[in-house]
Amino acid sequence: MIRRLLARLIPGRKTHAPRIYGPADHPVRSDQVSRGARMVTEKLHEAGFRAFVVGGAVRDLLLGQTPKDFDIATDATPEQVKPLFRRAYVIGRRFRLVHVHMGAEVLEVSTFRAAQTGDDATDEHGRLLSDNVYGTQEGDAARRDFTINALYFDPQSEEIWDYVGGVTDIRARRLKLIGAPVTRFREDPVRMLRAVRLAAKGGLAIDPKTAAPIPKLASLIQNVPPARLFDEMQKLLLSGHATETLASLRAHGLSHGLLPLLDVILEQPLGTKFIEVALAGTDTRVREGRPVSPAFLFATLLWHEVLQQWNGAKARGDKPIPALFDAMDRVLGTQAERIAIPRRFEATIKEIWALQPRFEQRAGSRPFRLLEHERFRAAYDFLALRAESGEVAQDLADWWTRFQDAGEAERTAMLRPDEAPKKGRRSRGRGRKRRAEAGGLDGAPPADSGEPG
Repeated sequence: MIRRLLARLIPGRKTHAPRIYGPADHPVRSDQVSRGARMVTEKLHEAGFRAFVVGGAVRDLLLGQTPKDFDIATDATPEQVKPLFRRAYVIGRRFRLVHVHMGAEVLEVSTFRAAQTGDDATDEHGRLLSDNVYGTQEGDAARRDFTINALYFDPQSEEIWDYVGGVTDIRARRLKLIGAPVTRFREDPVRMLRAVRLAAKGGLAIDPKTAAPIPKLASLIQNVPPARLFDEMQKLLLSGHATETLASLRAHGLSHGLLPLLDVILEQPLGTKFIEVALAGTDTRVREGRPVSPAFLFATLLWHEVLQQWNGAKARGDKPIPALFDAMDRVLGTQAERIAIPRRFEATIKEIWALQPRFEQRAGSRPFRLLEHERFRAAYDFLALRAESGEVAQDLADWWTRFQDAGEAERTAMLRPDEAPKKGRRSRGRGRKRRAEAGGLDGAPPADSGEPG
């Protein structure tokens, strides 16, 4: 009745009733939703508002996967949501929403949005600049990216509301954009990356009409802020399907715009094997629920470009350790132009790389000092990848595997006397003192000593 009245009052307005799937029509149940999400939706219902679990959580449950988090969509504004909960905070400017804390869980509660309009809604490339116009549930569904992300689950009734055919697409294992693909990709170029990631994660085929404009629009990725691009890159590589995702990125012409050095790396004989081994190991850890370091993963992706530049510098006669640090800075500097790797990750990446030459030193006290380094385990895992890919000898990695697990006596017996430092440089402390007395500037170890600071 109301829809028909609106259609008469607002000429040209099309209204679409949702298809509502009852509990008998789908496998999702309320007990699969987190306790916090159930409590938030129930509280909003009691206050007279509508509230649904929305987006990726519903998609994952229908695909038989475990959601990482549960987002809530409601017709209540942020100012109406906040007073209902003791620990609730309104956040964001481009997209205002409420973070509701339920114990250790943080629920993201957003108000139904309408499509943004007006000359100031997008930039010259068509990218959305603001998204704070509140609207109806139908409008909220229409402005979401993919049909499978525009599904609404009511934990109280166990109904799924579908305005755009998302359930049908999930059953067909199909990923399809809502609306005109060119327009939607221009609004947010990250949707191209998201399409590749979601397809690989869910075992979905990208709809031909959705996939067609991606190669032509790939350059729009350059307009995405580097910090946001890093966040999306983390999701891509830590999805548990990084191997398939990376292959798909290249197939759709997105890899060079995302990681400028990636194509160069994969063209090197050992680079391809190294990346494949690293990503396969990462996928296994993610699927088994074990922790994965983004810093370690980026260190593997960029290592062979560092190695190439480092080897080139040594061939020109540069001292090894200063040459390594120069190569590290150049590679990370090039990457920073596209992806804003946080400084805390960048420092770890450099330490992993800088420790690699020290694994060659298996005499005297140096192996013991390396064992005590806080990044030893990450650097050792990195060495193991290098050995598995054929970059270094396997017996070097095997030696360190035995050395770290051996007792004191066995470790001493394993040391290589033929690799001992030359006389007069066995004690780093005495060497520093002599150099300081001889007029050294700071008593630091020599740049090519294999002891990066």
